[in-house]
Amino acid sequence: MISTTALGTTGPNVSRLGLGAMGMSGMYGKTDDAESVATIHAALDAGIDLVDTGDFYGSGHNESLIGKALAGRRREDVTLSVKFGGLRGPGGTWAGVDTRPESIRNFLAYSLQRLGVDYIDIYRPARLDPDVPIEDTVGTIGELVEAGYVRHIGLSEMGPETLRRAAAVRPIVDLQIEYSLVSRGIEAEILPLCRELGIGVTAYGVLSRGLLSDSLRTDQTLAADDFRAHSPRFQGENLRQNLTLVDSLAAVAAQHGVSVAQLAIAWVLAQGDDIVPVVGARTVARLEETLGALDVHLGAGDLAAIAAAVPDTAVAGERYAPAQMAQLDSERVGVGR
Repeated sequence: MISTTALGTTGPNVSRLGLGAMGMSGMYGKTDDAESVATIHAALDAGIDLVDTGDFYGSGHNESLIGKALAGRRREDVTLSVKFGGLRGPGGTWAGVDTRPESIRNFLAYSLQRLGVDYIDIYRPARLDPDVPIEDTVGTIGELVEAGYVRHIGLSEMGPETLRRAAAVRPIVDLQIEYSLVSRGIEAEILPLCRELGIGVTAYGVLSRGLLSDSLRTDQTLAADDFRAHSPRFQGENLRQNLTLVDSLAAVAAQHGVSVAQLAIAWVLAQGDDIVPVVGARTVARLEETLGALDVHLGAGDLAAIAAAVPDTAVAGERYAPAQMAQLDSERVGVGR
C-alpha cells in the first residue's frame, strides 16, 4: 500500500500521491466516464485516498462523476478536496471568482449534493477573490467547519501576504499550487513560508500538463478543446524548446529504467514529505504509470543530474495565458514561473 503523510501540522494523514480529477471532465479533450470511474476505483484500491476536484470542473460534471465512483465506498476511506468559487458561463467560459459568504454556502450545498456526501474534507477557494477579504472567506469556511459540513480549510494559488492573513484567522492545512521541475517559483518564498506556518503543499501540474512525459514527444497535435492548445508553453517555438528539455530528462529517466513522467513525479516527491503530488491520471494505464513513481528513489547525485538536464529557468513560456496569470495571487510576488 501507499505510504501516508500528514497534510500540514493540523491536517489529516493522506496518501503520498493524490488523484486530480479535472482532466476527467474535458479540459484536455475527449473523455470517457466509464474509464474515469474505473481509474478512480483503481486509485482507491491502490491506496490513494486524496481525490481533488473543483465544483466548476465541467460545470459540475466532475463532482457528479466522483459521486458516482464513490457510491458504495466507505466515506471515511476518501479525503475529498474541493475548490469552489470559479464562475463558468455557457460553453465553459471563465467569468471570474466569487467567494462572498452567501456564495460559499450556496456552492457547498451543490457540491455536497453532486458528490453524494454530507461533508467535505478540505474546502478551498479556487483563487483569491479581489473583492472579498481573505479573512471573510476563511472565516465563512470556518463556520462551515463548526457546523460539520467541512473538516479542514485549504487554499489555492495564494501569495505570502494572503497566506499569513488567512492563517491568522483559522488553521490552514494545505496550499494547492503548481509545482514541478519547470514550475519552481514557490521555492523562493511561498514554500518556506508554508513550512514556517505548518501548511502542507498539494502540488498540481507536476507533469506540467503532460509536457514532462513521453506523450508530446511522439504526438504534438492538440485538439481545439484541449486547454494546452491555448497555453504559452505549448505554442510554436516555446514547445520546441521545451521538448529539448524533455529529451534531456528522458536520458536521465532511461538510466533509471523509468518513464519521463515517473521521474518527474519522483522529483517532486523527493522535495519533502510535506509536499503531496496530485497527479491527473485519466486512465487506468496512466494511473499504473503514476504509481510506479513511488518506487523511484533519488539520491543527491540523481537530483543533480536532473537539475542539469532541466535547469529551473530554462522552460519557455508561462504556465497560463496572460489574463489567467494576472488572476493568480501567487504570481504577484515576483516569484517567476
